[in-house]
Amino acid sequence: MQTAKKRVWIFILIGVMQIWAQTNKNKYLCVGYYQTEAAAVKQLEKFSSYYSNKKGWEERAEIIRNGIIKGAEIGKIPVEYRKAPFNTVLSKKKVMNGYTVQNIAIDGMPGHQITGNLYMPLELKTKNPIILSPHGHWFNPGNYGRFRPNLQKRCAALAKMGAVVFAYDMIGFGESVTYLHSNPKAVQIQIFNSLRVLDYLYSRDYADTNNVGVTGASGGGTQTILLTALDKRITVSVPVVMVSAHFFGGCNCESGMPIHKSATHETNNAEIAALAAPRPMLLISDGHDWTKNVPNVEYPFIKRIYEFYNAGNNVENVHLPNDYHDYGFSKRKPAYKFLAEHLGLNYSEILDKNGNVDESFVTLQAVEDLKVFNRPIMFLSNWKYELSPAYEGDKKLIKQ
Repeated sequence: MQTAKKRVWIFILIGVMQIWAQTNKNKYLCVGYYQTEAAAVKQLEKFSSYYSNKKGWEERAEIIRNGIIKGAEIGKIPVEYRKAPFNTVLSKKKVMNGYTVQNIAIDGMPGHQITGNLYMPLELKTKNPIILSPHGHWFNPGNYGRFRPNLQKRCAALAKMGAVVFAYDMIGFGESVTYLHSNPKAVQIQIFNSLRVLDYLYSRDYADTNNVGVTGASGGGTQTILLTALDKRITVSVPVVMVSAHFFGGCNCESGMPIHKSATHETNNAEIAALAAPRPMLLISDGHDWTKNVPNVEYPFIKRIYEFYNAGNNVENVHLPNDYHDYGFSKRKPAYKFLAEHLGLNYSEILDKNGNVDESFVTLQAVEDLKVFNRPIMFLSNWKYELSPAYEGDKKLIKQ
């Protein structure tokens, strides 16, 4: 009888502990419009008081980096997952005007394949810069994930300039069917996917491992700053329409795990982006989303940190006050120039006779032509199901 009672109390205690753990975890989540713009300014002022030189910043940077690793439970991922064979599926090359495209899948988490497209220069050199291209939250079937015309153009242009570019699906998008995008551990899985893509590119004989870039917009911008923060193999980054001190991303893949706050630390996406220092970084922002304050708030904050390394010229901001939330042509143009300058790409390859960027050489492909497998595509159409209300109010700001 006593044993039975003990078992009951043990089960009750376990249940209470699980509830406490979940509640404790949730109180550290910083989701969507987590704070007002004014509060964000004050928070950055407080953060700035923590460090006044390179040594102070690097001590703080280690706390932030460890906060991401612990919050996203990256350290709990078995080491053998990173060391596993890629088991690559690679289609025949499609030869385009100045570049090639292949459909590719590599193994990620056990039972999960990372699907995407590999864009390459028409003629590979012995060593070529490599670029990761994560995508953001665009859902329309005709303008969707890695199949988006904007993303195809970007990858093709970078490939024609001399880079090898890997565009890959977010979980629950495109051919990534193992996990729903609403998975509570989406940020962990996506960081792992990005690390695996980087591992794959880094292992190729054609990779110039001294010139490694990452660029994406919106949720792809979140992946850009997180991967750059965690992996020093990234040498150049271009986060687009995402770095904000008051908005933390409204999706599980950005803020669904406690990567910004714990019992011992607190940070925001501006400070996380600063972990790129002193590596070259271009912040691209616009006037009609949560990056509207970047020129006056986030950029000066980040530039101060770069100056600790005497590398203030390595961080830039292109702000487009009349633009909306996208990775449109007006944003791609400065990204091309910046990536060309810092990765040693041939910028002239995409210029017309008047010296203007010209993407007319790009052949847009249908979804079926970019698929790795003959299986249905994951199309997401319900914002409320996949994203928190933190994004819902901005539908009118986002160009589909």
